[in-house]
Amino acid sequence: MTTPAGSGAGFGSVSWWGLSPALDLQAESPPVDTDLRNDTEHRTPELDVLLLGSVDGRHLLRTLARAALWPRRGLHFYVLENNLEAVARHMLIFSLALEEPETMGLQERSETFLELWGNALLRPQVAAFVRAQANRLAHLVLEPDRLAEQLPWFSLGALKFRERDALEAVFRFWAGGEKGPEAFPMCRLWDSRLRHYLGSRYDARRGVSDWDLHMKLHDRGARVIHIHEFRRWRDTGVAFELRDSSAYHMPNRTLASGRLLSHHGERVAARGYWGDIATGPFVAFGIEADDDSLLRTSNGQPVKTAGEITQHNVTELFREVAAWGRPRNTQGNPEQVHQDKDRGPEPAPAPEFFTVHFLPLGSAQTLHHKSCYKERFQLLYVACGYLVDLRQEQLQGFATRVGELARAAGFTPPPQAQASETFARFYKARDSACHRTYAAVDSVTPPPDVLVPPLEDQSQPLEGRTLPSEPLQLPPESPASGSEVPAAPTENQSPKPGSPTPLPDTQSPISDL
Repeated sequence: MTTPAGSGAGFGSVSWWGLSPALDLQAESPPVDTDLRNDTEHRTPELDVLLLGSVDGRHLLRTLARAALWPRRGLHFYVLENNLEAVARHMLIFSLALEEPETMGLQERSETFLELWGNALLRPQVAAFVRAQANRLAHLVLEPDRLAEQLPWFSLGALKFRERDALEAVFRFWAGGEKGPEAFPMCRLWDSRLRHYLGSRYDARRGVSDWDLHMKLHDRGARVIHIHEFRRWRDTGVAFELRDSSAYHMPNRTLASGRLLSHHGERVAARGYWGDIATGPFVAFGIEADDDSLLRTSNGQPVKTAGEITQHNVTELFREVAAWGRPRNTQGNPEQVHQDKDRGPEPAPAPEFFTVHFLPLGSAQTLHHKSCYKERFQLLYVACGYLVDLRQEQLQGFATRVGELARAAGFTPPPQAQASETFARFYKARDSACHRTYAAVDSVTPPPDVLVPPLEDQSQPLEGRTLPSEPLQLPPESPASGSEVPAAPTENQSPKPGSPTPLPDTQSPISDL
């Protein structure tokens, strides 16, 4: 058996990392209202963003890291995922990103993030960190008062009680409630997933990896992904090898999820690895950089690998997040600091200036019926996959379909917008009917000739059950589908000096292609 090209099966049924570069959502958002900007003594302007399937928090982290470049506003991120393991990973990643610098140094924090985020196997000390944090979070998710006291930027109030119970069960599994490597034999699960995906091409998997990298990823702009790091990840699941290869032998339990499989004619729940084995976690932070020297080429070949660029970008991102704890004017030009010393330091925004609200699973189709969400969101982001498996004509067909759906919902492409193969941006003018940006949340399944049919809901909450980790009889897979849609600016958005140039005067959504 050979998986047909263009099937999207390599993407899997669960997404663990983003397949588009991280965005600063404030650069994509409507500007701060002039009246509110001038009336900050009475009310801090707010930005409400709805993110569907953003998966790994990369956009949130970049937005927070760049917050000092924009006028101060309260940020409210409403996150909707299709499985509770993704919610748990959001919480773990933010707990790490906001760890006190005195507790964990910058380099250790960055390396820990890269491993638990994108590696199938961990070093023992990183696995110990996951267990400790998971044990802490397992206690907090069922105690709202303690959660608000220790992690005030998380809001679980919208989740159902059974979802919170299932979320606790996820953390309990991560914490080692089921002991021993056989509870989640990652090496065997990864190899089984790879064999099922490649079929008769398994023995030629090195050649298949080279073909996928050069003819698909490189052709779509990801030329910095080096052949050696891509082969290593495709073979072992280790994308970021920051130490000797022998150090990575502990299974990364945060990549486990439940799925219904067919076994002797019955549907049973099993725990396994059902994520991406086609593209890898290199795209989110590894193919773009603010420092152009990282993207330099020599004799037509990139000087830096995607892994090196990712490590640099994540380290700088965490450095900017950690800078919240210091006065803003100590982070800039020393001459400017000297000039401003008489006025005293301007406090940097504390983590409490943002909140991540987790919404119930499967609520995308009902949000627009709830009065509390009507006319709330200024920015919508709907994720879809940058899939290595899809042919160019399928991607073009999907992009066309996204445009049709956006226009049907009252959105139009922003004027003079630069073409992008990664994001489709749309906006809704303020004088459009009822100014309801949330209309972009409505979904219509594209026809099968445009994109492979979306997955059935195969990611089941692990509600305290002990699930077998051995893969059973696997049904054919299809890729997760969706699209990323945030709403973009209107009026003059004026960031602070040194900030990125805002989009045109519009209110718009962005779609990730």
